[in-house]
Amino acid sequence: MTHVDDPRPLPSAESLHCRDVVNLVTDYIEDMLSPVERERIDVHLVECSGCDIYLSQMRYTIRMLEHLIEDPTKRARSFQRWESGQSDVNDADVSSMGRTFS
Repeated sequence: MTHVDDPRPLPSAESLHCRDVVNLVTDYIEDMLSPVERERIDVHLVECSGCDIYLSQMRYTIRMLEHLIEDPTKRARSFQRWESGQSDVNDADVSSMGRTFS
């Protein structure tokens, strides 16, 4: 993990690999990276659709978990719907992520 106060440098943009982005995604989402480190990841995200999708999925997962934690009855209903094979995600939820998943 590379936080703002962490002296370890992030690899240069040329050597930034998908695994580096995956390892730093939580710090990225929580805005714990230095501006330079964040910019390097931003450059990678523009060039790598896989990591961009991964970041969107992580943000969506966090939002859904926060939603379920807010109301225990929603959590129970969501689990029941999931168990029965019904999706608890609607088109508005997916489109709010800025992309469509099939």
